Amino acid sequence: MTVVGPFGLSVRDHALETDVQAGLAAVEEGLIEATKSGVPFITEAAQHLVRAGGKRFRPLLVMLAAQFGDPHAPGVVPSAVVVELTHLATLYHDDVMDEADVRRGVPSANARWNNSVAVLTGDFLFARASHILADLGPEAVRVQAEAFERLVTGQILETAGPQEGDDPIAHYLDVIAGKTGSLIAVAGRFGAMMSGADENVVDILTQYGERIGTAFQLADDVLDIASDSHESGKTPGTDLREGIVTLPVLRLRARAARGGSPEDLALCALLDGDLTDDARHAEALAGLRAHPALEEARRDTIRYADEARNALAPLPDCAAKEALSYLCDSVVHRAG
Repeated sequence: MTVVGPFGLSVRDHALETDVQAGLAAVEEGLIEATKSGVPFITEAAQHLVRAGGKRFRPLLVMLAAQFGDPHAPGVVPSAVVVELTHLATLYHDDVMDEADVRRGVPSANARWNNSVAVLTGDFLFARASHILADLGPEAVRVQAEAFERLVTGQILETAGPQEGDDPIAHYLDVIAGKTGSLIAVAGRFGAMMSGADENVVDILTQYGERIGTAFQLADDVLDIASDSHESGKTPGTDLREGIVTLPVLRLRARAARGGSPEDLALCALLDGDLTDDARHAEALAGLRAHPALEEARRDTIRYADEARNALAPLPDCAAKEALSYLCDSVVHRAG
């Protein structure tokens, strides 16, 4: 087995490994080129997170999906650049909304410069992604536009919160499907579509992307609680400190609402308080790390990863299908 890409996917097939490595290298070059500007400061800000690295999960999925057609088709690499640029743009905006200080192990753009620079740099990346997208044809533009609408809708739903009578966990999973699943679904769709794969294959890889995208975000939720900054590339418990409710907290609250233990209720009360205080934040983080709700969130991650794997069943057996199945394992492994 050979490890491919920053995400760490294990690949058994040498030809597939060569194709994927070459594709990811071309994507990296494309990202650097797309983030250049005639204004040096814009180049510096736009390349800030590109050069910080990252898992490149979405480009990896594009490369694997393209194996079901012609992986060297001219639209494959540019479509992967589009998806990653869009993702990077959302990170600049997310860090402003979350007031995050660290991203990918480096100071976030808003911490290094200010909120205005971060927001405008995100807008610049969206513009560059749109410029590349225009050359990929009207269908690609439509797919991206629909996904972007879902992404923004998910962000708005998260900000607004569940309405009266809504199940908070179901609402949260809808948010994740929009914010994260939609763009990862596009990665699967673009890879298959740009490679000329059959329409049923395109649909299967889109469904796979949606499900593994949800699993990917749920794994991040677990990592935010369970990992240190070295593993996750950002400050542990950032979501807790900023009052962003993720699945482990929702699972805890559900237990408390069903008549939980005094310990459940006490931890809920702590989480509902001011977690900008370092001592209270550390206590809340430790409490969640030891609570069964964290394990429940891990099981949810596994369930969505299994659904992604099952979606692949109609595809012909090949090295790419095996790699996509291993990708499900990699996502689950991140969640412990």
